[in-house]
Amino acid sequence: MSAVSTDRPREQHPDEPDDTPRDATASEGLPAEDAAGAPRRLPALLAVAAVIFALDLGTKVLVVAKMTPGEPISIIGDVVRLSLVRNAGAAFSMATGMTWLLTLVAAAVVIGVIRIGRSLRSLGWAIGLGLVLGGACGNLVDRLFRAPGPLQGHVVDFLSVTKWWPVFNVADSAIVCGAILLVVLTLFGFEPDGTRTRRSDEKAGSAAGDQA
Repeated sequence: MSAVSTDRPREQHPDEPDDTPRDATASEGLPAEDAAGAPRRLPALLAVAAVIFALDLGTKVLVVAKMTPGEPISIIGDVVRLSLVRNAGAAFSMATGMTWLLTLVAAAVVIGVIRIGRSLRSLGWAIGLGLVLGGACGNLVDRLFRAPGPLQGHVVDFLSVTKWWPVFNVADSAIVCGAILLVVLTLFGFEPDGTRTRRSDEKAGSAAGDQA
């Protein structure tokens, strides 16, 4: 006959500290947002990209329907004009002989930005990457669906600022602005995960100042 234990579980007094490990919640499948303390920014990234894409597509459709190549429309004299141009190259009419390669690069950028955005927690990075994603998608649609054919399509450019600056579009502007924002965020130590890092020399300088 087996012995039956009569020991009762010890009742914890309200004033006694809890011995439960603090990291026990990590194994209970809590959302990453709760553990990191900051929400994911993928919805914000996609919202910015959608706005840029819609604006770029809408302006291109309007320009193609209303303008004729070689007949610019003056907005502010010769400084700002609308001029319809079919661009076979990259932003600002660069690399005109590598249309198919530029199409593949644009597709790779779109995929890469979406992958990064899945774990993004910085609003600034979400805005910057959203600008890049929206612009890349806008020009990618031209590459895929406009003449002369898939992977060879010419991008519609129509914004002209002064005579020496290449003609561009909304997508080009968004990509450049997004890239500049990402560089600024990196220089000031803002990380994609929402944290901010400081350089060791800045810390050493502040420590020396405190000692002085």
